[in-house]
Amino acid sequence: MAEIKYFGSDNNGSFVRPLNYTFPAGLNALTTSINYLVIAGGGGGGSRNGNAGGAGGGGAGGFLTATETLQPNTTYTITVGAGGNGGAGNGENNGTNGSNSSISGTGITTITSIGGGFGAGGTNNGASGGSGGGNRSQVAGAAGSGTPGQGFAGAGNLSGLDGGGGGGGAGAVGSAGTGFTGGTGGAGVASSITGSSVTYAVGGSGGTYPGQNNGGTTGAAGTTNRGNGGGGSGTGSTGNYFGGAGGSGVVIISYAGSQIFTGGTVTSSGGNTIHTFTGDGSLVSTVTAYSIN
Repeated sequence: MAEIKYFGSDNNGSFVRPLNYTFPAGLNALTTSINYLVIAGGGGGGSRNGNAGGAGGGGAGGFLTATETLQPNTTYTITVGAGGNGGAGNGENNGTNGSNSSISGTGITTITSIGGGFGAGGTNNGASGGSGGGNRSQVAGAAGSGTPGQGFAGAGNLSGLDGGGGGGGAGAVGSAGTGFTGGTGGAGVASSITGSSVTYAVGGSGGTYPGQNNGGTTGAAGTTNRGNGGGGSGTGSTGNYFGGAGGSGVVIISYAGSQIFTGGTVTSSGGNTIHTFTGDGSLVSTVTAYSIN
C-alpha cells in the first residue's frame, strides 16, 4: 500500500501511515513555493494582396509571471497555447488569435495567459487579446486592445495610407504605420527564469506597401515558444502573400533546491530546478512529506 512519511518537529526520526490515513491535528503539508512564467500563443498577422498595401501585425501572447504555492501529492495540468494562423492570400484576410496557456490544479486559482489578437487584413479591425493585433485604419479603436497586466494594444496607420500597424507586445504598444511603411511590433519583456535572459511576447510588424519592411512580402512568423506575433503581409500590384503565423507559447516553472516534481524538460541553474513545457503536459508533485507541530 502507498504510504506518506511524516517527520516529527524535533527531527528525531520519522514514521509512515497509509495515504488514506486521517491526519492528526497540527499536521502541516510541506508545500513548495514556485516562480512561473506563462506565455500564450501569439496572434497571426493579416494579409492584403493585389493592388493594395500592408496588413496589420499580430499581437503577442499574454505574459504572466509571479509566484504560487503548490501542494504535495498533486498533479497540475499545463496547457501551452498554439500560435494563430496568418491570413490567407488572395484577398484581405485576418489572421487568427493565438491560444491561451495555463496552469491549473487543486488548491490554486487557474493561471491563464490570453492568446494574442490577430492582425487585420485590409481595413478590418484588429482583434483584442493578451496583446492586440494591428490594422491599417485611422479609425479609433480599430486596432485590438491588450489585456491589463499581460500586454498592450496594437496600432493603425497615422496617415490612413497603406502601411499596416504593428501588433502590441508585452512591454509596449505597437508602432503605427507611417505612409506606406509598416509599423514595428510592440516590445516584449525579458525574463531570466531559466537562468539566462530571454525576451518573450514581441508584437508582429505591420506589412509595407510594396511589401519590403519588417513584415516582409509574406509576413514573418513569430518565434516558436516565445509567444511572438506574426507579421502582416505587404505586396505590390500583384502577388499572393500570406500573413505570418504567431509563435507558440511556453510555460516555465522554477523552484529552489533539488527536483521534487516531474514533467516537462528539467534543467537546473543557480540552485533552482526548472521545468520547461513547450507543449501540453502535467507537473506532478513527488513530495509526500508532512511535518507534525
